[in-house]
Amino acid sequence: MAAKVIIIQQALEPVLKCLSLWFIRLRNRIEMNIIITGASSGIGFEAALEFSLDTRNKVVCIARSTDKLRKLLEIAKSITPECTLLPVAFDLVNDDYHALIPFIQERLGTVDILINNAGTLINKPFSETTANDMAEMLEHNVMSHFKMTQAMLPYMQSGSHIVNIGSMGGFQGSVKFPGLAAYSASKAALHVLSECLAQELVETGIKVNCLALGSAQTEMLEAAFPGYESPVMAFEMGKYIADFAKSGHKLFNGKVLPVAVTTP
Repeated sequence: MAAKVIIIQQALEPVLKCLSLWFIRLRNRIEMNIIITGASSGIGFEAALEFSLDTRNKVVCIARSTDKLRKLLEIAKSITPECTLLPVAFDLVNDDYHALIPFIQERLGTVDILINNAGTLINKPFSETTANDMAEMLEHNVMSHFKMTQAMLPYMQSGSHIVNIGSMGGFQGSVKFPGLAAYSASKAALHVLSECLAQELVETGIKVNCLALGSAQTEMLEAAFPGYESPVMAFEMGKYIADFAKSGHKLFNGKVLPVAVTTP
């Protein structure tokens, strides 16, 4: 009988050790203050839901559509009633960032993660693409992230992580597609901005990375490639982005990382 007890104890030791480590990690989780732009749809929406599963997180979700943000909050609360998801209707291109700052100061204080996800797409042959089209792509896909990052930097500290959401369309050496010249060029600019910013912030301990995403099943994918179905669902990509934002800066800084399983 004693021998059987010893065998059972030995068999349970690895299980008990794993459970002990899990409880330690659970107890040591820290509250994270997170900002996601473009959170009202697609991968931004899904990343926001992923972050909201942890009730210690405070998640500021920025987008233009009040109705879509309200829907995001409803879904998040239905899944995790005690979550702190803070929707903010804000136009990254046209609104005054000085009006956003007091809200961030009051509700967050500091920023641990900034995900610059907002963006838009124009699908036109280059011969029909106007200078205004190109300016619009740069304004939405580069300048809005430039302005948001500048506004939030004073509230970030060593260990904070800025994640810019790029595209395989702007990744050097990737396959390019007709009609997406302005979009791809704007994403390429964001990639280089990420690399430069990482170097400038080395002494602060703030890390900057860029994820060059391939296809995920979103409205933007449908606009770029009508009728194409991606093998990657929006929630899968959203979860990947959230996980990378939390821990990717421990291994990467100043990197533009391709995230794609197909072309497109």
